[in-house]
Amino acid sequence: MKIRYLHTMVRVKDLDTSIAFYRLLGLEETRRHESEQGRFTLVFMAPPGQPECPVELTYNWDGDEGLPSDSRHFGHLAYEVEDIYAICRHLQDNGVTINRPPRDGRMAFVRSPDNISVELLQMGGAKAPEEPWASMPSTGHW
Repeated sequence: MKIRYLHTMVRVKDLDTSIAFYRLLGLEETRRHESEQGRFTLVFMAPPGQPECPVELTYNWDGDEGLPSDSRHFGHLAYEVEDIYAICRHLQDNGVTINRPPRDGRMAFVRSPDNISVELLQMGGAKAPEEPWASMPSTGHW
């Protein structure tokens, strides 16, 4: 029996704000589907050169009132990054809270505008601890 990864879906409240966040992570829009009848928009975003690894942003035109608020037990998205300190600095400079700083030079967590937890992992081995990250406390939940 074969199985193939397709995508991870997350519901978003503000499509433009969410697209901007995922662009800060370095993802690009790979395709879009708008359904007039279903009253929703799907935007697929993936790392450059990796269209087979998308996150699907689902935007319901009439809102999501009445849907469960527990994110259906969603865990997190995870992306391997070339320089964990540079991406965290870039995100922070653009107003994103670093919930779990990369104190160990290997792992950080941030949250999307829709409260989706995003794990960032350093490619290869951990980088040497570096300030301000090494002594930065965690903020909120991740």
